[in-house]
Amino acid sequence: MTTAKRDTYTPETLLSVAVRVFNERGYDGTSMEHLSKAAGISKSSIYHHVAGKEELLRRAVSRALDGLFAVLDEPGAARGRAIERVEYVTRRTVEVLMDELPYVTLLLRVRGNTTTERWALERRREFDHRVADLLKAAAADGDLRDDVDIRLATRLLFGMINSLVEWYRPQPGGDGERQQVIDTVVHLAFDGLRTSR
Repeated sequence: MTTAKRDTYTPETLLSVAVRVFNERGYDGTSMEHLSKAAGISKSSIYHHVAGKEELLRRAVSRALDGLFAVLDEPGAARGRAIERVEYVTRRTVEVLMDELPYVTLLLRVRGNTTTERWALERRREFDHRVADLLKAAAADGDLRDDVDIRLATRLLFGMINSLVEWYRPQPGGDGERQQVIDTVVHLAFDGLRTSR
């Protein structure tokens, strides 16, 4: 059995191991001993990089949240008709989820039992509200069907996107499959939501 060399561990590689273990065992079910064994380094070596497991959790969910919020600042999310902006945000949100799959998976599993988890839930709600505001603006522009409740549509949209963490597994050389998933999410959502003009 090979173990990682202490001097080759970085905060980034440690974070990657921690996210994997958190996703496998659950955050509450993970001890520093579990992290130490999975990383192949001593607990004291982990404490050399971070204050504890909650710091690892915060770094992990921050990575997912930073990726999602960065989408909202991109030109495609900030300019144009609201319907085009929300479609862009939806497409990019799926891409971020796929690119940061373990981190987004962890973000979607936090339950609010710690200060970090409550902070992450609040940030998730903020992101959801900003996307819901785009949907409301698209409805006000007359680009969304008026017989669909926007709050329900928002929940269903996020439900569809977030469900990807349960079944999507990237395949080597699977760029075509990845693009198909992204396109299908956008088409399923907006072919049903758009007004027929």
